[in-house]
Amino acid sequence: MTEHIQTASHWGVYSVETDRATHEIRGVDGVSYDPHPSPIQASLPETVHGRLRIDQPYVREGYLRSTGRRGADAYVPISWEEALDLVATALLETREKHGNESIYGGSYGWASAGRLHHSPSVLKRFLAHFGGYVDKTGNHSFGAAAGIMPYVVGRSDISNLVVPWPEVVEHTKLLVMFGGAPLKNAQIDSGGAVNHENPDWYAKKTRAAGVDVVCISPYQHDVVETVAPRWIPIRPNTDTALMIGLAHTLVSERRHDLEFLHEHCEGFPEFERYLLGHDASWASRITGVPEETIIDLARQMASTRTLVNTAWAVQRADHGEQPVWMTVALAAVLGQIGLPGGGFSLGLGAVSGIALPRTTGIPRPKLPLDSNPVKATVPVARVTDLLLHPGEEIEHNGRVITFPDIELIYSAGGKPFFTTTPT
Repeated sequence: MTEHIQTASHWGVYSVETDRATHEIRGVDGVSYDPHPSPIQASLPETVHGRLRIDQPYVREGYLRSTGRRGADAYVPISWEEALDLVATALLETREKHGNESIYGGSYGWASAGRLHHSPSVLKRFLAHFGGYVDKTGNHSFGAAAGIMPYVVGRSDISNLVVPWPEVVEHTKLLVMFGGAPLKNAQIDSGGAVNHENPDWYAKKTRAAGVDVVCISPYQHDVVETVAPRWIPIRPNTDTALMIGLAHTLVSERRHDLEFLHEHCEGFPEFERYLLGHDASWASRITGVPEETIIDLARQMASTRTLVNTAWAVQRADHGEQPVWMTVALAAVLGQIGLPGGGFSLGLGAVSGIALPRTTGIPRPKLPLDSNPVKATVPVARVTDLLLHPGEEIEHNGRVITFPDIELIYSAGGKPFFTTTPT
């Protein structure tokens, strides 16, 4: 006998078929109201019952007794009681000897259980009650964008800086996508479960509405083929140069919206002077995009309602804030920011629900994190430097911060000891 239990996670709402007697998972099916259930759901039985799944607490043998093979010895199983004792002892002795600022609790990750049992959040809640911890700032998803946008548009809620699909379908005539928007990314949504409607918006509504889609990416299939996009291949990490070349064409041919730039923007005269010499030919040499292609695209962008979208992946690079800033600058030169279906978007299609019509006012179950007494934080991308160089000063977001002295916990002979020097 089997039974079906409905549940939800990052990849949607689905029905789990289990054996009533053994509770073993037999299969997973999407729910009837989800038009395109994620195939990731099908991996759940193998994930739960797979040979590599951790079935109880394990610890390196060298943490329990000296083996002389630190980092190379095997994991050995221990009971939950032993595991809890080890963790509690390590935390208590660290706090007693070095204070709460020696504990790093900036654990990063989505986990798959939604928001109520979101592992990093539960950890932070626990450590806040324990007296505090060093937290991370920023994220890997759109960290550069979140850092620069407060200085450009006065806000950092990047996931809300997206023109929704209904507006795109109704008003956008030309959708220029730097980095594309791979449909595979729209299978998941952080902490929530939404219907997978993006394939329909892509394949049916966007194409049926006659939206002209241009995919600017090293990879041709960064936009699903069903929208029949034009592909402009580009050398990786040169998107900013292409945007500058487009802006130069717009300004040099007087296709820019000078009234919008004077009334709603700061710094255009300086930007205009910078554009001198940074023309389509200059951009072509850097990006590998033909000069004629750049000029033709700029002219088309100026002639119709254009939305410039830059994928989160584009800003995950050295100087990743530059393409984000230039996305807004290019949209400002066109003068279409604020117009329905025009302007700019950051991360259209990055996750499942980001551009879908939203139902507001429905609270999600979640636990409060509570206040963290420790105020020291570390940029999420500098955790390795934090561990290797305690006490070092770095520049971050216009100020100087000092790496806290995080304790690295080793063991010998079953008794934990604490050191800041990796060995």
